Amino acid sequence: MIADAAITRMAAREAERFRAANPRAFAHEAAAKGWFQSVPFHWMRDWPSPAPIVAASAKDATLTSIDGQTYDDFCLGDTASLFGHSPPALAAALAKQASEGLSFMLPTERGAALSHQLAAMFGLPLWQVTTTASEANRAVIRWCRGISGRAKILTFNGAYHGAVDDAFVDLKDRQPVMRASLVGQVHDLRDTTTVIEFNDEEALEAALRGGDIACVLAEPVMTNVGMVREAPGFLATLRRLCDETGTLLVFDETHTISSGYGGHGVTHGPAPDLIVVGKSIGGGVPCAVYGFSAEVAVRMAALNRSRPPGHSGIGTTLSANALAITAMDIMLSEVITPAAYDHMLNGAARLVTRLEQEITAANLDWHVTQIGARVEFLTCPTPPRNGGEAKAAMQAELEAAIHLFLANRGILLAPFHNMMLVSPVTGDDQIDRLVGAFADCVSALKE
Repeated sequence: MIADAAITRMAAREAERFRAANPRAFAHEAAAKGWFQSVPFHWMRDWPSPAPIVAASAKDATLTSIDGQTYDDFCLGDTASLFGHSPPALAAALAKQASEGLSFMLPTERGAALSHQLAAMFGLPLWQVTTTASEANRAVIRWCRGISGRAKILTFNGAYHGAVDDAFVDLKDRQPVMRASLVGQVHDLRDTTTVIEFNDEEALEAALRGGDIACVLAEPVMTNVGMVREAPGFLATLRRLCDETGTLLVFDETHTISSGYGGHGVTHGPAPDLIVVGKSIGGGVPCAVYGFSAEVAVRMAALNRSRPPGHSGIGTTLSANALAITAMDIMLSEVITPAAYDHMLNGAARLVTRLEQEITAANLDWHVTQIGARVEFLTCPTPPRNGGEAKAAMQAELEAAIHLFLANRGILLAPFHNMMLVSPVTGDDQIDRLVGAFADCVSALKE
């Protein structure tokens, strides 16, 4: 157990250390008052540092700030740069495409090959492109409601699927509630969203047997409330119950693409009816895709024939622009490869082993969870079984103090939870530096 007083002392020391080492970050903050909260996007305030670190450049798994600080980057843009910052093949292809045009609202020659690459990697035959995974999830929900004739979707407590209104329903004391932090929410989402705990087979069966759920929208492993692994057999039960009740199964693999080549569904099963993948698939270029089975495609085509002409509520002008198509084509053909995953998974295994050794040596009741190339240490003794348990186990002040300590020693974790990503270009030396800084942090907390 780490004492609250120790956390407070360390947080104060590390804040002062950050201020002394990053004067240009504070000058930048003062000069950026034209942005609301001094940042172009408010999430950039979610880091625990007294002012946001300001990036100057990044290459492979290393980021450099305008203050000249160099960081071993285990955040990797919160998965956007999972396969490394600016892979050379991607950088060259983007530069060439930029000179040839960026957005036409027309297909480009690269697109045909890309569609087959997506099918080969993820195991579903037909695809569409969006600008973000949020947009892809919204599109998939519309399609599932449209082709099923059912209004409701089912999600899991603590899930996050981007800026998707339908997913912002939580459980409190086992009752569905609107997510309290939402801005400007006027519609009660509980009429069309059913929420249950992950790994609760009894609640899942009860919800789906009602016959009014269009789709289950799920990460096959929860990654946005800390990490919550599937209980043995849960995903197989989910697949079976969806089949038995005519419910479509959607896997949001935006994060779980880290599980292995083809994502979690391909690597571990089961196969979904539809899949969403965003962020890393374009190497950091804004783009996402959703894929679906041939049967779903037949139903989508029938729906299109039956509806009047006009906007479907799906799509934006920039979707499938030339730059995005080029980025995904290069990433799938040259960067996101089985060999890349071999390096990532070996590095992640090294990180897990060494973190567990440090936790044991410090006699802490913490544990480490791994999902492929995604690793997290949790400051609780046993892995949470669902989102409710994961939220209850979080210690915000402790996690913020640890993140700031590590940042001051050249290590970046994802600002949300204690997430670490291992890329194909992350070196063993970077992993060892992270573990060494983690050990120093634990020692400092126990002083």
